[in-house]
Amino acid sequence: MAKSPKKPAAAFFDVDNTLVRGSTSYQFGKEAYRRKFFPRKDFIAFAWGQIMFLTKGETDHMLSAIKDRALELVKGRKYDEMIDLVAVVYKQEIKQRLWPETAKLAKQHIEAGREVWLITAAPQEMGEEIAKQLGLTGALGTRLGKVDGILTGEIIGKPLHGKEKAKAIKKLAKDRGFSLRKSFAYSDSHNDLPMLTSVGHAVAVNPDKLLKIYAKAAGWKIYDFKRKELRAAKRLLNRKSKSVNAVKLT
Repeated sequence: MAKSPKKPAAAFFDVDNTLVRGSTSYQFGKEAYRRKFFPRKDFIAFAWGQIMFLTKGETDHMLSAIKDRALELVKGRKYDEMIDLVAVVYKQEIKQRLWPETAKLAKQHIEAGREVWLITAAPQEMGEEIAKQLGLTGALGTRLGKVDGILTGEIIGKPLHGKEKAKAIKKLAKDRGFSLRKSFAYSDSHNDLPMLTSVGHAVAVNPDKLLKIYAKAAGWKIYDFKRKELRAAKRLLNRKSKSVNAVKLT
């Protein structure tokens, strides 16, 4: 009897704070505000959400607030208009906020012959644009409702967050024939533990406190690009300070 072919591995990447600095939904909101999609008071709420996201990391309450505001601002807009805006947001905001080290990891998986999927709580269209620009396989995200080409302000199913991410990659693995045991997953948040523990190779990237504790206990790889970037900035500042002092002494 012929042996069944071995199942290939895949790699799954969270987006916000793992692949991109901060919240992609916030960047979308910022560009929408520039185009006068919504009033200044809503933009201030978005800005506060971004500050909390960068300083305290991902929380259920914060994600819910960002999602609700994002849905409010696109309600009644043409779907095609949103797609155009997503492309602009990537080019003007997200591209320069990519963590180059994480993007490199994703591309290395592609070079190794693995499919690479972005798994994000942000709208799927945003994930798909990022995946396309980076040459990755595709993306799964929160699906926005639309009727006759007009966004309803509702979502289809549940936001792709927490346990829903684990369900999504399990379904994807079944549909495309992946071995989750051989696969990889990357995230910054303890909320993604259901996804991370669903694969054989979990990696913590810029981890929050709880994820860092779990990752150390589990023996997972940990990449802290935030800390690396901060150390590099401090070294540059010290060199500049020494140069200034040297000039003063001469």
